[in-house]
Amino acid sequence: MEIRTRNWYHTVMTDLERNIHSALVELETGVAAMRTASPKPNLMPIFTRIEELAQQLPSSTPRDLLHYLQKKSYQKARLFLEGRNKENKLGSCGHV
Repeated sequence: MEIRTRNWYHTVMTDLERNIHSALVELETGVAAMRTASPKPNLMPIFTRIEELAQQLPSSTPRDLLHYLQKKSYQKARLFLEGRNKENKLGSCGHV
């Protein structure tokens, strides 16, 4: 079950959204590891996975989430999926 309102997305996610969220968290962990890890982690498979999963989202997916994923605003997408969209800042495109 999904509960959606205009500016808020409840954290009851579909399996696909959960997989996207998991990949987004994995990406953030990999980026953080870039500062100290040697050799640096290869993040390309994670980017590819996120893109492949995003392409599977149905047309009923909230516009904000689709926008964040399309623009590769992955931190914003993660916050959205966690029901924390109000924490997102206005982007250079004029979209939150």
